[in-house]
Amino acid sequence: MPLAVLLLFAAGSGSAAAPYSLHLAKTGDGALDGAIKDASLLSSLHDAPPETLLALVDRARSDAGRMKTALESFGYYQAVVTITVAGRDIRDLNAFVAMDSQPEQTMPVEVAIEKGPLYRLRRIGIEGGIPAAAASALELKAGDPAVAAKVLAGRDRLLSALRQDGYAFATVAAPVAYADDTAHVLDVSFAAGAGRKANIGTISFHGLKDVNEAFLRRVLELESGNPYSPDKIDRGRRNLLALDVFSAVSVRNPETPEADGAAPLNIDVTERKRHSVAFSANYSTDLGTSASASWLHRNLFGNAEQLSLSASATGLGGSAADGLGYDLSLRFKKPCIWGCERQLELALSAVKQKLDAYDRAAESLGATLRGALTPQWSVNAGVNLTYDETTQSGSDRHYQLFAFPFGAAYDNTGAGLAVADPLHGYRAGLTLTPVVSVGSKDLLFAQLQASGSAYFDLSGNGRSVLALRGLVGSLQGASSLDLPPDQRFYAGGSATVRGFRYQSIGPAFANGEPAGASSVDAVSLEWRQRVYREFGVVGFIDAGQAGKGSLPFDGTIQIGAGTGLRYYTPIGAIRFDIALPLTTVPRNDSFQIYLSLGQAF
Repeated sequence: MPLAVLLLFAAGSGSAAAPYSLHLAKTGDGALDGAIKDASLLSSLHDAPPETLLALVDRARSDAGRMKTALESFGYYQAVVTITVAGRDIRDLNAFVAMDSQPEQTMPVEVAIEKGPLYRLRRIGIEGGIPAAAASALELKAGDPAVAAKVLAGRDRLLSALRQDGYAFATVAAPVAYADDTAHVLDVSFAAGAGRKANIGTISFHGLKDVNEAFLRRVLELESGNPYSPDKIDRGRRNLLALDVFSAVSVRNPETPEADGAAPLNIDVTERKRHSVAFSANYSTDLGTSASASWLHRNLFGNAEQLSLSASATGLGGSAADGLGYDLSLRFKKPCIWGCERQLELALSAVKQKLDAYDRAAESLGATLRGALTPQWSVNAGVNLTYDETTQSGSDRHYQLFAFPFGAAYDNTGAGLAVADPLHGYRAGLTLTPVVSVGSKDLLFAQLQASGSAYFDLSGNGRSVLALRGLVGSLQGASSLDLPPDQRFYAGGSATVRGFRYQSIGPAFANGEPAGASSVDAVSLEWRQRVYREFGVVGFIDAGQAGKGSLPFDGTIQIGAGTGLRYYTPIGAIRFDIALPLTTVPRNDSFQIYLSLGQAF
């Protein structure tokens, strides 16, 4: 290093370098430009300028190598990166000594890039003994651009294919590349070895405290002696996670075979706390304030049985609520009934409601069997017994309801929690519930409901999402006024048409109170836009109707629209919406406000 530069180091460069401006030349390839920017310290540390001019030059010199590596990873092995600071080439350190006495100023940093020729793959070879069919997993061919990420991905695909085929101890080394700078091509070689196929050996659990190991072995659905299969092993891992008793489950890949050549499996688990308590609150101008508390035991008898108790106070101060109500429930869930895909749920509940549409007090006992057909499809069937006391329009009625719900659901959004924020994919549900009603009037009727929602990530990063929702329902077997009031359909409120009071859309009595309908349909369109990191805004429009006829699309269509704010937290979005009715308002409401946890749908 020249003496003048050493003196500059010793003196700390004499004057502090000012914040710098940065201009990165474009290559014409968006992905490559992104990789160059990601590799650049000048870019990522732009808001933290160096303390000295020489430190800025050092940062730029480091970037030259980083950017060259990024270009090579895209197949440009003869690329040239030229960086200047204040018009001076960073490779000439002496040029910056003369700047030492200059006053502090913003330093312009320019990055010029010459990509040079694009290298392509010429020969792709595999050295070692592997099945011929596995070689196709590389998915590389002569003439492809020599993009490092694709070559490395080919190595990972080859190793995965060998292990999927039962070669638990297969190895594929990092590729070795030879460049021909004259022909601008790359020859790539992979050293691989398959070994022999293996069975699963000893299965060991590590980290267990309160969960029964024998139960977990049944849930895992793997046994020693089974052929080694990464897919089945991962399915077993997902089965364990689905029990909701573990915060983490990992399976260590076997490193050495057992004496008979089998592949041992070491499963590491971290148990969650057995008990949890949760509190929540919601507010809307129509239903008022509700507050709830719940207690959960997630491993009651050691086999991941769940017992939950919850209590809610509802109807405090709402325009569609005439008084304080409650909702109490006790639920027990037993996993792995006749196979790990099925779960039994028992529920005991009591509810009291005082609404504009009716007053209701009911106690219910139910049992539901749920089963997963695929990771996306699930089905359920159950039986429920409800004792129902209702008052509507001055008439008291008592019912004993025997309901037999059957349902199917589809969900590929990947947002498993109820308060999670789906960004893409679809949800759909279909429920058929035959009901036998004994009491004020003996009836046999059926309730049919279908719903669906779709989510489109228009920005590709989850910041701009278009969400759609649809709902149809039909009652068959009796006229709406013969049915218990709480079994009829209503529209209006956050679940159907926002901006309208809860249950206010549909047939009404002479005094204007909601009477309930035999059919309902509703549709919603919502735009969700993230702003900054934790905040977001939404705009939405809803439309729906409820009619006396048993077929949907009967009645007067009502439309509401609004906007809202979102604050995103680790447990879901806190939602604040305000909505206005755009059509005739049955109860003369001017707007509705909704405050809750989680998206509207």
